[in-house]
Amino acid sequence: MANDFELVDPEGGDISGDEWEPIDVSETEADRIAQKRDRKFEQFEERIKDADQFKVEQSVFDDATLAALYKLVQDGHVEAFGGPLSTGKEANVYQALGPDDTEVAVKVYRINASNFRQMRDYLEGDPRFEGLGGKKKDVVLAWVKKESANLERARKAGVRVPTPIATERNVLVMEYIGNEAGRAKRLGEVHIENPETAYEVLREYMRRLYSAGLIHGDLSEYNVVFHEGQLVVIDLGQAVTVHHPNSRGFLERDCRNVANFFSRQGLDVTGDDLLEFVTTPEPDPSRD
Repeated sequence: MANDFELVDPEGGDISGDEWEPIDVSETEADRIAQKRDRKFEQFEERIKDADQFKVEQSVFDDATLAALYKLVQDGHVEAFGGPLSTGKEANVYQALGPDDTEVAVKVYRINASNFRQMRDYLEGDPRFEGLGGKKKDVVLAWVKKESANLERARKAGVRVPTPIATERNVLVMEYIGNEAGRAKRLGEVHIENPETAYEVLREYMRRLYSAGLIHGDLSEYNVVFHEGQLVVIDLGQAVTVHHPNSRGFLERDCRNVANFFSRQGLDVTGDDLLEFVTTPEPDPSRD
């Protein structure tokens, strides 16, 4: 791993986000496509179901999910699908080809997610999701839109994250973080030559998130990857606003996880010290 880590610059402007704006989980165009089932959609569905990369995971691809993929193709966000990048209990991530030969990642959430209750723990108390019903479909659809909104908010705050591109129902299209050899390696999978600099960059990203009103909620060496000289924070689906009733506990856990990892790399750091740094506003140079 490189000795230096590049910090991205904040975009500036309004990064207050949409924390008070309700998330719409009503029927989408994908639902209507699945209900109509015209000939073009049925041909697309047959091609996807016959594709080798999807055969072992057909339980993920119900008609409405296939319709969501179809809609993303029709809208020009996806040109062709590749193989899986990761599989999990709540979602699978696939490599795909976007417009102009760009590579994108397609994250497909299962409607019948096994950790449905855990997802609700993060959603309940978030002001963006007040009044959300108890249907699994609504929870997952809200989760997808929440992840996209969190990524955009983090990006504007100057945190290096995958750029969100589009959402449709239970599918999120975002920037692919990797190269022709495969996905970028997680921090816990690589040898860190300069842990001091890596720690300084990651703690700054945590402070920028907090200043933008967000807390990752599941941050560890497994949700940070190294790519082209940068640390990239991933998996922001569960990130909550600072107004969430459990936000402090989530932040304290993030700080412990990060500090414990870098302690194992030989640094003299603690979760309490990291918590103090993250919650202390950055000095304003204009006041010097």
